[in-house]
Amino acid sequence: MKFTQDSKELTDIARELRVDILRMLARSGSGHTGGSLSCIDIITALYFSKMNHSPHFGKDADRDVFVLSKGHAAPALYVALARCGYFDRSHLDSLRKLNAILSGHPYSPSTPGVEVSTGSLGQGLSLANGIALGYRLDGKKGTVFCMMGDGESQEGQIWEAAMTAAHYKLDNVVGIVDNNGLQIDGKVSDVMNIEPIGDKWRAFGWEVIEIDGHNMESIMDAVDRAVAVKGKPALIWAHTVKGKGVSFMENKVSFHGTTPSADELEKAMAELAAV
Repeated sequence: MKFTQDSKELTDIARELRVDILRMLARSGSGHTGGSLSCIDIITALYFSKMNHSPHFGKDADRDVFVLSKGHAAPALYVALARCGYFDRSHLDSLRKLNAILSGHPYSPSTPGVEVSTGSLGQGLSLANGIALGYRLDGKKGTVFCMMGDGESQEGQIWEAAMTAAHYKLDNVVGIVDNNGLQIDGKVSDVMNIEPIGDKWRAFGWEVIEIDGHNMESIMDAVDRAVAVKGKPALIWAHTVKGKGVSFMENKVSFHGTTPSADELEKAMAELAAV
């Protein structure tokens, strides 16, 4: 696996992973397209530039940990793990199939590289806090990154976990909100408005860093700044676009939980190839 600090190279990797996501979902005929495309730039920056991890180090005691709280975006995590070498890319052909290692949501017992099972919305940050507290007790150096959705931020457990992280001054936790503005029933602002989300996290005692979640240089800078925060947890509030990278999928609620048809896949591949 190759790490790089080159934002252009990372952007190219993210584009290739978008191709992998769409092909995998089209073959499966089931899964979540829009939210996987909105978060893939951030996942690319973490796995190919910023996180201390490797499939070859096994359970390195000081490794960084990634928790995908918005578990329905599992395709984005799977394509990154496959490219990193956690498992053979051929497994991408069996997403959501019976007895396959890639479930609809991250499932740690069966998928190499998945640290914890997630998918029940709102629970990932609590898991991240627990891992971070364990790291502190054991004197480990790793950082725990937890990606949440903006719609997921309507869940009460998110805010219980936000209080917990601030109370215990968990500066080894970095939260990331994939703020794409849409959820399965429509606009987040219409279903249950969460704004002003940045002010709410600050009020709960977090350092908040607001960025464009598709600008690779901004993402890498934000991760560096978040990890450097001491005495309190940090949140990266990332503005993203649901379905990012494919024009007819962008900002479309219909692609929250649907997969591309054969014709749509062909059009998407043409767009991504032209970038």
